[in-house]
Amino acid sequence: GPRVSGQEIATHGLSNGLKVVVAADHRVPVAAISLWYAVGSAHEPAGRSGFAHLFEHLMFQGSAHVRKAEHFQAIQAVGGRANAYTGLDATVYSDTVPSHQLELALWLEADRMATLGEALTQETLDNQREVVKSERRKKVDNVPYGTWEEESFALLFPSQHPYHHSSWGSLEELSRGTLDDAREFFATYYVPNNATLVVAGDMEVDAALEAVARHFEAIQPRELPASPEPGSSLADGGARREIAERVPLPRVYVSCLVPRFGHDGFDAADLLTDLLATGRASRLQARLVRELRVAQSVDAWVFQLVRGASVLMIEVSGRSAVEPDAIEAALNAELDRLAGEPVADEELERVRTQRATRRAAAMERAADRADRIGMYASLLGDAARFNAERARDEAVGPDDVQALARAWLATPRRVHVWYLPARD
Repeated sequence: GPRVSGQEIATHGLSNGLKVVVAADHRVPVAAISLWYAVGSAHEPAGRSGFAHLFEHLMFQGSAHVRKAEHFQAIQAVGGRANAYTGLDATVYSDTVPSHQLELALWLEADRMATLGEALTQETLDNQREVVKSERRKKVDNVPYGTWEEESFALLFPSQHPYHHSSWGSLEELSRGTLDDAREFFATYYVPNNATLVVAGDMEVDAALEAVARHFEAIQPRELPASPEPGSSLADGGARREIAERVPLPRVYVSCLVPRFGHDGFDAADLLTDLLATGRASRLQARLVRELRVAQSVDAWVFQLVRGASVLMIEVSGRSAVEPDAIEAALNAELDRLAGEPVADEELERVRTQRATRRAAAMERAADRADRIGMYASLLGDAARFNAERARDEAVGPDDVQALARAWLATPRRVHVWYLPARD
């Protein structure tokens, strides 16, 4: 099958603790930065939920030498793109530029890391808090099924676990945070020794490392707080919640805890999501959508998490006239079958090939390579793992899939969040 050509990955550390990864690839004259700060919603101290996501917004509001919104403008002016996202374990900033503009992107990122705290004002804080609140209303509260992730994670993880609360956090806690709280949060987590910087694409490795050192080396490290306890206590599973609201179709989100990212069992779980729901031949598509016609669509994916467990998620949208019980029975039968009978080698091979093809297409872009290498480097401390994805898929056999299904996907462990059309 198709392979992603192995990336030459050079890893380097600066004296201030910044981890630097350079992956040169000269096919396209583009360079991409992926800057991972190890601060996601899991790191938020008590009373500060929502701060990780708030900072994803504050980081674009100007630093000592960059005015508000100028980061975007400067990158776009040279034909590039800038972006950011907040996860449970990290907040990630990315810049993609023509390769001769790499210095510009490095300078912009370094200026934020070094000076954003001092540039932060009360006005900016208030303004971005309102942006986050309205974003939440638009993406979560006022959209059908919008609370699925929040509801699922609250049932999967006990209240003291760092994944129990959503990355949106509590709007009350967000409202109470002061300018000093925000500056303290930045000074605690947005430091070089809590960050991993990946540069991928068209550049000379030594020149890139030299440029990174020139822009970042002077930024002072700071002692980091203890990493959040993963908590040996995971929820027992089996919880369910039914939500009646104005949704067009019944939909269920079934989630299960699976081994954490970086653990062997994780690879079987990741492969399993494609076996279940990717492509017409996948089990749930074939059975629920085409044969039984109880579902209109199915999807499945894994959250790559490192504290205690990861999460495997299955989404099934029912057909309007079908009773939820029929949908659940059909889904349960397919999940039980995984534990009951081994998967055929040919079926696994089809999924592996599909994954390799999709991965090769996705990794054509420097930005996607940088992001994925960053995920391995930041969450697992192992950038080179990027080159082993196909090999890891090959190592998953029928026994591994069955063992995973028996241990983690058993009926009593499944968490259900149902959305049912409210009867007026």
